[in-house]
Amino acid sequence: MAHITLVLPFALPLPEFAPDLIRALQAPALGALLSRTSKVERAPRPDLAHALPHESWLARALGLGHDGRAPFAVAAMRGLELDPGAGRWHIVTPAHIQIARSHLMMADIRQVILSDEDGRALFEAARSLCEEIGHELHYGDAHTWFLRADDWTGFDTASPDTVANMDLTDFMPKGAQAQAYRRLQNEVQMAWHAHPVNAAREARRLPVVNAFWVWGAATQAPARPTPMASYAVPGWLAAMSTQRLDTLERLDGVLAQDGLVVAGTLGEAALAADWNGWLQGMQHLEESLFAPLLAAVKDGRVKSLRLVLSSREGLLEATTTAMAQRKFWRSPTLDLLT
Repeated sequence: MAHITLVLPFALPLPEFAPDLIRALQAPALGALLSRTSKVERAPRPDLAHALPHESWLARALGLGHDGRAPFAVAAMRGLELDPGAGRWHIVTPAHIQIARSHLMMADIRQVILSDEDGRALFEAARSLCEEIGHELHYGDAHTWFLRADDWTGFDTASPDTVANMDLTDFMPKGAQAQAYRRLQNEVQMAWHAHPVNAAREARRLPVVNAFWVWGAATQAPARPTPMASYAVPGWLAAMSTQRLDTLERLDGVLAQDGLVVAGTLGEAALAADWNGWLQGMQHLEESLFAPLLAAVKDGRVKSLRLVLSSREGLLEATTTAMAQRKFWRSPTLDLLT
């Protein structure tokens, strides 16, 4: 019998929309999992967090950090079969910055789709600039690169999902050590401005890649990763997974052993405040995940199931077991989502 933790980023709706969304959501299996529990905990997001609640939770669960940051770089490098050696490594995410009415805003990275060919072309343009100032830049995949900058300490940048569709002014690093980062970012942006990849993207009316976003600094990570299966998650998180799922169907292999499962299907809709899309995503999870997991708990194939649901604002952990599911006097409800 397995102990399973299911992490669902953005499965908690924002409070102002929650009542209406819960009324519209038809998810009796999720209601039973959330209502008949052995343990429930809530955690608010820290005021000055550089990572979203589920990212901070994953950092703790994977043994990477406990301070509200997202030090994923070294673990992601190892997952992509890159040798970090020594030094301080940062994740680099090519992204799109747009000018809002009164501020700069970075788009959701899921909307910046890059082929491997285009990703490598932009990477090579950035790599030469990094090497000129003595920094290594390594390619993981089209969306996930790694920069070594041992002297970039004393400041933190936030994860791409933390800053998506927010005022970038609140998240730019400050201080003397951050000046080198800002200079490099500006030089890369200028090199990419007239790059053939961006010219072709503009002709196809795709978001141009005009941001060199550096984050996730780390100097070390556990040599043996925690077992984790992932589905529809950003590349840096998929890199840390021991199993990458192509579908949520037929999860018998995943449920046969202890471990984490991270499903990222709700991120794009939630970050865009597309609540109709969010509802559709939750209905799909009801059929593909919640109902099968409820059945697995009831028949004893899963000894305990911990749901970790999050939003930008906070995080909910709810644990259920076969014994807890016998609490028939607790009517299934989705009230915990509010």
